[in-house]
Amino acid sequence: MASEQSGNPGGNENDPAGKAGPQQHGAEPQARRSGVPGRGSEPPARASAAARPASSPRLESAPHIAGAPRLESAPHIAGAPQPPDGGADPGRRARIATWAKRIGIALAALLVLAAVAVVLVVQHYEADLPSTVELKDYRPPQVTRILARDGTRLGELFTERRTVVRIGEIPNQVKLAALAAEDAGFYEHAGLNYLGMLRALAVNLRSTQTRQGASTITQQVVKNVLLTPDRTYKRKAREIILARRIEQELTKDEILELYLNKIYFGHGRYGVEEASRYYFGKSVRDVTLAEAALLAAVVKGPSVYSPRVNLERAVARRAFVLDQMQKKGFADEVQVEQAKREPVVLAIETETLAELAPEVVGEAQRMLREIVGPAAQLGGYTITTTIDPALQAAARAAVRKNLDAYAKRHKLLGPLARTKKEPPPFEGTPSGHKVFRGLVTGADDARGTLSVQVGSLHGAVSLRGAERYNPSGLAPSKFAELNKVVRVSLIGPAPEPVVEAPTPGQEADEAAAGEAAKRAAGGAAKPAAPVPLRLELGPEGALVAIDVRTREIAALVGGYEAVRGGLDRATYARRQPGSTFKAFVYGYGIHARTLTPATILETNPLAVAGYKPQNHDESEGQSPARLREAVAHSVNVAAVSALSRVGASNVVAFANALGIQSKLGTDLSLALGSYEVTPREMAAAYASIAAGGVHEQPVLITKIVGPDGAELPLPRRPPAHRVMEEAEAYVLTSVLTSVVQSGTARQARSLGRPIAGKTGTTNQSKDAWFVGYSTDIACAVWTGYDDAAPLGAGEVGATAALPAFVEFMKQAHAKRPAADFPVPNGIVRVKIDPQTGLLAREGQEDAIEEVFVAGTEPAEEASVPEADAGAEGADAGAPGELQGAAEAPAPGEKPAEPTRPAQPGAAPGEPEHAPEPGTLPTPEPGTLPAGDMAPPPF
Repeated sequence: MASEQSGNPGGNENDPAGKAGPQQHGAEPQARRSGVPGRGSEPPARASAAARPASSPRLESAPHIAGAPRLESAPHIAGAPQPPDGGADPGRRARIATWAKRIGIALAALLVLAAVAVVLVVQHYEADLPSTVELKDYRPPQVTRILARDGTRLGELFTERRTVVRIGEIPNQVKLAALAAEDAGFYEHAGLNYLGMLRALAVNLRSTQTRQGASTITQQVVKNVLLTPDRTYKRKAREIILARRIEQELTKDEILELYLNKIYFGHGRYGVEEASRYYFGKSVRDVTLAEAALLAAVVKGPSVYSPRVNLERAVARRAFVLDQMQKKGFADEVQVEQAKREPVVLAIETETLAELAPEVVGEAQRMLREIVGPAAQLGGYTITTTIDPALQAAARAAVRKNLDAYAKRHKLLGPLARTKKEPPPFEGTPSGHKVFRGLVTGADDARGTLSVQVGSLHGAVSLRGAERYNPSGLAPSKFAELNKVVRVSLIGPAPEPVVEAPTPGQEADEAAAGEAAKRAAGGAAKPAAPVPLRLELGPEGALVAIDVRTREIAALVGGYEAVRGGLDRATYARRQPGSTFKAFVYGYGIHARTLTPATILETNPLAVAGYKPQNHDESEGQSPARLREAVAHSVNVAAVSALSRVGASNVVAFANALGIQSKLGTDLSLALGSYEVTPREMAAAYASIAAGGVHEQPVLITKIVGPDGAELPLPRRPPAHRVMEEAEAYVLTSVLTSVVQSGTARQARSLGRPIAGKTGTTNQSKDAWFVGYSTDIACAVWTGYDDAAPLGAGEVGATAALPAFVEFMKQAHAKRPAADFPVPNGIVRVKIDPQTGLLAREGQEDAIEEVFVAGTEPAEEASVPEADAGAEGADAGAPGELQGAAEAPAPGEKPAEPTRPAQPGAAPGEPEHAPEPGTLPTPEPGTLPAGDMAPPPF
C-alpha cells in the first residue's frame, strides 16, 4: 500500500481502467524513479526578462509553482512486449521501426500543421492591431486643477479624474499590494500566465460562456489602453499577441506604471493618486500598508468593494490582499496583523455642485484651450490664478446678501401672496432662453413642484432648486397662492406636442377622418409632461475686485449662484453704467485742464442746446453749481454741460485709455452712461484712477504648468501706460470722495476709511451700480435683471448696489489700517468762494478749501455779493440718485410716447439706452473758458 500511494496517488494516467496492479509500480525501472529533474535542472529564466531593469519593489526569485510541468525521462509502458534474452525477431524489429517511422512522420506533420495553424491564427488576429509604440509616450486623460493664489483648489476639469504619478514616486507597499491582488508573478513571467489561461479556458468551455479570465497586469494594460473590455475570444487573442509585444518594448516598471495610473477605483476616480485623495484625503505617497491593501482591494469591483459602498466587504477584501502579501513574501506576519487591525478612516466628501469661483474656472479653461488647443482635453495642467479665497467668499456673500435684501423689500420670498395689481401673464407659446410671466395653477407637495401655466405651455417648478426664494423650506402648496403671477424661464426646450392618432373605425368614416385631421392640426395636441421651469423672481448681481497696486483680480462674482456653466455677468453682461460713467467725463476735463473742482456748471435743463436731460430732484438744477457739488449729487444736466465743453470723442478716447473696451458713442447721452459696458471694465478703469492715472490690464491667470512640469508661456500682457498725471488723478479722486462724504453714497462712510466712488442708475432703474476704490482695492458692483426689467420704485445705485460694495469692502479691509490717498507733487490748495468758485476774499467767513492741479487754481478774486445774496449754503440740499434723461422733441414734433411691450406678459428685451440726443453741438473756436489748453496725449 505504501508503494501504491507514493507511486501514483491520483491513479495511473496511462491505465484509466485501473487494470494494472501495484506490482507493476513496484517493478518500475530504477531509471524512471531517479530520472525526475530537480530544481537545479530547471531551465534558466528568460534572458530578456532577467536583463530588463526594474526599480520596482525587490522581489525574490519566484518559487517553483506546484503542478508546473517538469521534464522527465519517458516511463516504461505497462504491458509492452519484452524482447527475448536471445535477441529480438528481425521481422518484428523492422515492423516496429516502420510504425515508429510512420508515427514520427505523422507527429511531425501534425506539428507542422499546428504551427501553420498558429501562424495563420496569429496573422488573422494581427490584422489592424493597434501599434504599441504609442505606449512609450502614452498620456491618459488627467485632471486639470485651477488654484487660487495661495494654492487653494478653486475647481477641476477632467474627462477622467486622474493624476499621473511616476513609478518611482509610488511607495513599495502600493506596488506590492497591487501585485499580490492581481499578478504576483508579474516580474517573472513574459506577460502571459499560461496555466491560468488554460484553467480559465476549461472553466469557460464547461460553462459555454465567458465566466473567468486569466489576465496578467500586462494583459490588463493592453485591454484598458489599446483594446476594449469586451469578453470575447477574438479580443483575448489580440490581447495575448499585444501583451507579448509590450513585454519586448517596455520595461516591467513602465508597464506597472501604466497599470497603476490607468485602473478605475470607482466614484469617477482613475489611478492610485486620485483614488488615494478621494478615499483617504492624502497623496498616494503617504498611504499606509493597510490603505494600500484597501486600494488594491477596490480594483476587483469598485461598485462592490468600495468602502463608501460597503465597508464590511471592503475590509474583508483588504484582509484577503494582506494575506496574499504575506503568502507571497511581500510582508511579514507582524506587518499584516497590524494592518488588519488598522481602522478604515475615510476622508470627508467635500464636493458639491457649488464652487468657490466657477466664473474663474470657466475663464481658466478658455485660456488653456487658447494656449494648448485640443491638448487641453487630456488635462494634467495646473493653473494658478490671482483669486484670494477669503475675498472671493466675501464677495459672493456680499452679492447674495444684497440680492436677498432686495427680495425681502419686494416680497419675493415665500409665501408669495396675490396682490391687487398682478401683472398680466404671458400669452402665446413660450420658447427660447427668455423670462416669462406664468400663472400658478397648482402644487404637488409629494414631488415638491409648483404647477405654472405659461401661455399655452404647462410647466412645473421644482422648489428643491429654489432655496433662494424659499429659505424657510415651505411646501409647494404653502409657497405660492393659486393664480399668483411669477417670473419663470424654460430650463430646456419645450417638448413636441403629442397628437392623438385616429382609430381604425374613424379612418373609414369621412366625418371622423376630418375630425382626426383637425386634431392632428393641433386641436388635440397636448404636452406629454410638464415642462421644467425655473423661478426668476429676483435680479442678479456681479462684483469685481482688483488690487490697485498689482492689478490682480482678487475676487470675481458673476451671479447669485455659484455653479459651473452659469453666466459670468461680471465679464460678459454689458449694461448701461449710468452716472458711474460721469467720472470719465469730469476726469478728462481735469486732465485737459478744462475743468476744476471749482468750475461752475449749468444745472438748468433749458440751458443745454439740443438735449434736455432731467434732474432727479426738481428743487435742484435752477442755478449753476460747482463741479464737486454736481458730482456728489449726481446732477445730470451738469454732466451733459461738462461733456459739451470737453467733447464727447475726447471722453471716449479717455475712457478707452483707462480700460473701457466696449464700443461707445459720441453723443451727449454718453455723459449719462447710455452705452453698455461690463462690470469688469468699470473696475479696471476706476483702478487706473486709483493707481494715480496709470492703466495696466488686470490679470487673472498668472501661471500654467503642463503635465510634464514645465511652465507654459502666457499671452503677453500689454505694457502699462499713463493716462493721467498723478496730480490729475488725485484731484479726480478727491472729487469722487465727495460722493461718499456728502453725496449719494453716504452709506459708505461706515467703512471708516477714505473711499472714492460713484453711484449709477439707468432709466426706469433697470441697472444699479456703485464703482469705487480705497487705496488698496477697486471694486465694481452691478445689480439688475437679465432681461432688463425695472428694479422697481425706490431702487437706485445707493440702495441696490452700494450695500454689496460696503459689505465686501468691510471684509476686505478687516485687517488693513485705514490710509488716506497720498498727495502727489503738483497739488495746490486754495480757499475759494463757494458760490462762484473764484478765490475767496480776504477774511471771507464762508470760504472753503479746494484742491487744484498746480496752475489751474483760480486767479480772480470773488466780488462782494449783494446784501441779499448767499442765503443758500454751499452744500444745502442733497438730491437723491438721478434717473436718466429725456429727449427734447424737435420743433414741430410731438413728444415720444412711452414704449409698450409687444404683447402682454412679455419680458422686456435688450437694455434701453438713454434717449437719443439731437446733433452734438460743436464748440466754436475760442468758446472754451480762458486758460483752457489742448488736451495732452494719453
